[in-house]
Amino acid sequence: MKLYHISLGNLRRRMGKTILLGAGLTIGVAMVVAMLGITHRMQADVERKLDEYGANIIISPRSDNLSLSYGGVTVADASYNQEELSAKDAEAITSIENKRNISAVAPKIMGAAKSGERSVLIVGVDFNEEFRIKRWWRLTDTQENAVGGYIDSPASGPKDIVVGHTAARTLKLDAGSSIKIGQEEFNVAGVLRENASQDDFAIFMALPEAQRLLGKEGRISLIEVSALCADCPIDDIVAQISAKLPHAKVSAVRQAMTLKMQTVEQVIRFSVAVSIVVLLIGSLIVFVSMLSSVNERTKEIGVLRAIGFRQGHIMFVILTEAFAVSLAAGLMGWVLGSLSTAVLAPGLTEAAGLSFDPVMLGLSAGLALFIGMASSIYPAVKASRLEPIEALRYI
Repeated sequence: MKLYHISLGNLRRRMGKTILLGAGLTIGVAMVVAMLGITHRMQADVERKLDEYGANIIISPRSDNLSLSYGGVTVADASYNQEELSAKDAEAITSIENKRNISAVAPKIMGAAKSGERSVLIVGVDFNEEFRIKRWWRLTDTQENAVGGYIDSPASGPKDIVVGHTAARTLKLDAGSSIKIGQEEFNVAGVLRENASQDDFAIFMALPEAQRLLGKEGRISLIEVSALCADCPIDDIVAQISAKLPHAKVSAVRQAMTLKMQTVEQVIRFSVAVSIVVLLIGSLIVFVSMLSSVNERTKEIGVLRAIGFRQGHIMFVILTEAFAVSLAAGLMGWVLGSLSTAVLAPGLTEAAGLSFDPVMLGLSAGLALFIGMASSIYPAVKASRLEPIEALRYI
């Protein structure tokens, strides 16, 4: 008979106490797994939404005049003597050191033009980049449930335009209609849904067409940059762009990003604190249970010592029991924690479904083994020092 046979036999004979011991540790591990799993999904969800948030860096000329405005850049009927950017400036952004963190660069030209007797705000854009950077844009004919990701631009030709909600209502435009701007005819490829921003008042057209119509070939009024926020050193990116474009004002839009990330960090800290308390309670349960088990088995341990078992043998038997129970509790805790994450996470984030995380499995088993073994060391040492004479009190 091997020593571990004695350990497994003891666990089978005391099945009720074994289940109670394992249940306490299982619940503790399950709570830790669930909390870490949910906060991890929340963090991933916030990072994904930040990536979809749109431009978080604005590059504009150094100008303070305001009239008709878009993104803080002045557009007026009268011509102001203000500095503008160039197409080369937009290209320079993609050559910075942290260019791998840049997900989209959307240059714009803006100006006022005449449509009949009305003045309209013209915004020349790269439609593919614009729809990529403004993932909240939806057209009036887009399905209501089309949330997340981004839609393709409806503009396919140089004369296709996209009209903001308020501008379309004022000018009585619909998708498929046409409008004369200056002396040229343009086709309305799509009308944006109302989004309570300056986009509602603008008419968007292809960048080269707008530059030609406004007489500003090769010039740019504003550049919006979207950085990948899951791993974006915004301050470094702003500094690098500023070095490349010393004549431009480079600003980081960080309010929403900072607020959301601070919220997630607070939730993570709270989860870690609760997890520590739960693990301490679990370790206390293991300690009390193992110590109680040793006290109840004084006769058995004394007999083993009397027939020649060394102190190391007794410790091995006790710690093997703790190892078996802790390992089983760690695996069960991981299963229950993963199921709890799959059930609770959809109510807090858009992430859903059960996922297999080998790192979390290893963490669960490691935590349970560490707590179980650490809490069993003192009871095992106490059992190993029991003198055979002590068993006579129970005969």
